[in-house]
Amino acid sequence: MTVEESFAKLKAEIEKADREVKAAAQAERDEISSKVDHARREADERLAELRSKTGNGDAQATHWKQMQADWDQHIARLRHDMDEKKAGIDRDRAVRDAGDAYADANDAIEYAISAVAEAEYATIQALEAEKYARQLGAPL
Repeated sequence: MTVEESFAKLKAEIEKADREVKAAAQAERDEISSKVDHARREADERLAELRSKTGNGDAQATHWKQMQADWDQHIARLRHDMDEKKAGIDRDRAVRDAGDAYADANDAIEYAISAVAEAEYATIQALEAEKYARQLGAPL
């Protein structure tokens, strides 16, 4: 897959996520709970896919593995907190939980925005490196 195709895939995933979030905003709680479960399974699958792709051991992969490990810890903490919060019933806790969930969502969105910017930078840099190599006569 070319970097352009990978970047287009990123765009498609963002558009899909946007549609899912908009649909969830209009749904009833039971339907949203089902969407949460589906989104969690999908996120787990993507994370497993990412883990399998970053296994070649070079310095760049090591950097990505550390970021991945940090992200894994963050996700594990969030999910643990969410699972515990589901067990709580009282109204004040529900209000706090909603505030915490929105804060977590905003943090994840900010992280994703940064990741998209990094993906854009890396994609453009890869294209530049390819063009330069071709300019120098390298067969690619």
